Amino acid sequence: MQNKGLIIVFAVLFGLVSLYQLSFTYVANQVEDDAKAFADLKFPDSPRDSDAAEARYLDSVANNSVLLGIDYKTAKEKELNKGLDLKGGINVILQVSVQDILKGLANNSKDPAFNQALANATELQKDAQDTYLESFFEAFDALPGENNLASPDIFFNKGLEDDINASMSNDEVKVVLSKKIDESITSAFEVLRKRIDKFGVTQPNIQRLGQSARILVELPGARDVDRVKKLLQSTAQLEFWDVYKSEQMQGFLFQADAKVAELKKAEKPQTAETVVDSTKADDDITELLGGQDVNDSLVDAANARPIISKIVSPGYQGGPVIANFSLKDTAVINSYLRMPQVRSLLPNSERYAKFVWEKPKETQINEEGDVLITTGLYALRGNRENIPPLSGGVVTDASQSYDQVGRVAVNMQMNGKGAKIWEEMTNQANINQSQIAIVLDDIVYSAPGVSVAGGIGGGRSEITGDFDITEGQDLANVLRAGKLPASADIIQAEVVGPTLGQEAIDSGILSFAIALALVLLWMIGYYGKAGAFADVALAVNILFIFGVLAGLGAVLTLPGIAGIVLTIGMSVDANVLIFERIREELAKGKLQKDAIKDGFSNALSSILDANITTGLTGLILLVFGTGPIQGFATTLLIGILTSLFTAIFITRLFIDRYTKNGKPLDFSTSFTKNLFKNVNIDFLGKRKIAYIISGILITISLISLFTNKLDQGIDFVGGRTYTVRFEKDVNSSEIQEDLTAVFGSAEAKTYGSENQLKITTKFKVDETGTEVDDEIESMLFEGLKPNLPATMTLEQFKTDDQGKVAGRMEYYKVSPTIADDIKKDSLWAVLGSLIVVFLYILLRFRKWQFSLGAVAAVFHDVLIVLGIFSLTYSFMPFSMEIDQSFIAAILTVIGYSLNDTVVVFDRIREYFNEHTSWKFGRVINEALNSTLSRTLNTSLTTLVVLLCMFFFGAESIRGLLFAIIVGVVVGTYSSLFIATPVMYDTVKRKGIDLSNKKEEEEEVKA
Repeated sequence: MQNKGLIIVFAVLFGLVSLYQLSFTYVANQVEDDAKAFADLKFPDSPRDSDAAEARYLDSVANNSVLLGIDYKTAKEKELNKGLDLKGGINVILQVSVQDILKGLANNSKDPAFNQALANATELQKDAQDTYLESFFEAFDALPGENNLASPDIFFNKGLEDDINASMSNDEVKVVLSKKIDESITSAFEVLRKRIDKFGVTQPNIQRLGQSARILVELPGARDVDRVKKLLQSTAQLEFWDVYKSEQMQGFLFQADAKVAELKKAEKPQTAETVVDSTKADDDITELLGGQDVNDSLVDAANARPIISKIVSPGYQGGPVIANFSLKDTAVINSYLRMPQVRSLLPNSERYAKFVWEKPKETQINEEGDVLITTGLYALRGNRENIPPLSGGVVTDASQSYDQVGRVAVNMQMNGKGAKIWEEMTNQANINQSQIAIVLDDIVYSAPGVSVAGGIGGGRSEITGDFDITEGQDLANVLRAGKLPASADIIQAEVVGPTLGQEAIDSGILSFAIALALVLLWMIGYYGKAGAFADVALAVNILFIFGVLAGLGAVLTLPGIAGIVLTIGMSVDANVLIFERIREELAKGKLQKDAIKDGFSNALSSILDANITTGLTGLILLVFGTGPIQGFATTLLIGILTSLFTAIFITRLFIDRYTKNGKPLDFSTSFTKNLFKNVNIDFLGKRKIAYIISGILITISLISLFTNKLDQGIDFVGGRTYTVRFEKDVNSSEIQEDLTAVFGSAEAKTYGSENQLKITTKFKVDETGTEVDDEIESMLFEGLKPNLPATMTLEQFKTDDQGKVAGRMEYYKVSPTIADDIKKDSLWAVLGSLIVVFLYILLRFRKWQFSLGAVAAVFHDVLIVLGIFSLTYSFMPFSMEIDQSFIAAILTVIGYSLNDTVVVFDRIREYFNEHTSWKFGRVINEALNSTLSRTLNTSLTTLVVLLCMFFFGAESIRGLLFAIIVGVVVGTYSSLFIATPVMYDTVKRKGIDLSNKKEEEEEVKA
């Protein structure tokens, strides 16, 4: 081998750089372990206090040097990133509402054609793969009559007068709108990025998915799910409104109450609803209503006073709060106040009044100390256009502070335009002795009065309200970052608790260690000292993989660990190919030196072909996959490159150094020396039997796929999945019945141990928003309550604390819209991999028969894997859902099957070149027999590795591993009994030339 010195230098430098990159991870882990030990010692019984103490500890030592001048802050920025499934945290995909953006660009046009097109586009989106904008264009073009997007009633307005004029065609307007939509989504991306940067999560990841309206946000280590959702989905629609005083609206509230009672009585008899059992509250209501007696029976109160009976306490005289209600009653009160019959009761001067609620608060309702979550009702001075006198777009800066009495507040600074309007508003409020409501996303945060003569100048103001420091910081962050140009709905979400993440790490390390130990022992047991050299190369390969991952800032996921473990098998495969070729050369009587040289040289073609085909499937995974699947593809691709280098060069360095002075090196042990030496199996003669067996298996698979079908996961159909752990073993069937009663339809499966369930429901799958998520999680908690600890609250059930023994451990949500896209991308990924590999084999072997044989084997393997999943998913003790991870497994099976097949084809082509006098069938049989040792050796080592991961690894990737295990077994069989026979049967036996001699001669002449 030439340039040994250069290779040694490169390998040493590569190793040192890898160790340096991994040192950051070591430092970060050491400091975090110390911080956790300190916090747990100080607060052993309070997870929340312990987390806070841990954060303070890390902050205090952030700049202290730990190792070789590396401090924790630097180490944290450069450590090996761990994915959500290993670290816990939150992963969401947000869909920015293009419909809202279009409405904004059209100034909320009332044009019938425009609004009909929006409604039709929404319907088209339920089944379409197009973007919302494309559906809108399609819907608008389909409307009857002549409709012009550049109409003054639609997009030819003041906001777009520099871009659109009345003479433009619809196609020209579409180009402008596409650009404006893209700018708005980019703006939303920047707003979210600024909010997340201030959130305090290390190694956040935010990216726009292609040119779509979807934005991926990953926050590893984040635990406060509700806070994250509010931060991401808050549109930051800050508005300043004049507000009516309570006494101006109390008369209307009484009239509204009577009108609703009249309407309800006309519909049907009503049942009693819960009212506040408080004498004081009844007295206050009596006073509010001018002394009218309200101490009637509860039934009368609920039927005769549908609004008044729900009042917890009235607003005070001269204040902005009309009355306080329980938070749970706000939805029904809203429905009453929206009734046209009720709105008609408002005087003309108040007919545009806008009713909103304040930020909820806890209220003590009786002497026993019972607490109720209440909120106050406000009436804003609205207008025909529903446009506030001043909006949050004028805010240039915001920061969390404290007011004069020490309450948490948020200071705001406005621009010149905003400052002028603010001064006029506050001056008018001072004259009228009224309040100005500060409203964020339709929630009143405060409604202060103004006592400054002439109004507040300079544009600086303060928001106060009943919120803590964290809420104040988030509010300031949102205002400072700016508002989203449109609402953003969470269409896919994954929440993994830290306990589940730590368990995944522990099981991943255990399975990795066992697999590695078995492979190392196998190589020594089969190849002796040469196997030991291969083991050293394998250890170097693993160091390189982790070093590259850390250096690139890639994210290590649980499927990524599976990818690394699979890479171990592939790395062994390269060494096996080399050692088997060396043994063949030695058997021909060559000198050891020449045999080693020719063995490495002759094996190179097969090694490259096998790894390139697997690499192509890995690239397709990287392009079409998301999240953990990309992690799997990343480690697989890195592993392919590093294993090629270590197998070809590192192993060669050790072997050459050992045999430098003619020292003999056996590439076998006494047990394996003559293994597979005189094997002579007539593979082609048995092909008809193989065709029958495969035909039966494929027929059974197809029948099952059409009848029993597959267990499609929510990735493909949409829904919500919860992983819930209980203190003791539970019966999944009984819990499924309980939850079906709650949701109408639900599925509960044992997930790992008997005290852990995976619960799936499609209840309200088409609805998005934090409120819907909270409602479903609350319903889930109620349905599971009999099996949970008696003292557990909903908050404790949802809280993701390290080491918790019961409660929600993981949450995953996919909307039907993105589920359709995932299914489409998965289909393209599988088809794309087949096409790419077909073309590569055609290019490499220059005969279409080889491509046909390889693709036939792949179809064979995929159908059987699908058939086994279809036949067994109902009774297997682990999840066999068809999801993105399963697609990764199918592509891996494709890669492995091709890997095996290409090695066999390489040998067939080589034998055609060497044995020109042999008959066609003999050439193929001899080639297959000569590769049998390598085929079985590689398959066994790969299976050992996969089985270790399957039995000792995490539950979440067990289905993926099972699919790959089946694929390895079936792929080994198909490369011998399907791929080659199909190739053999599709070529003419006479005059065939499968060698490349003719092409090589033509190249020489050229």
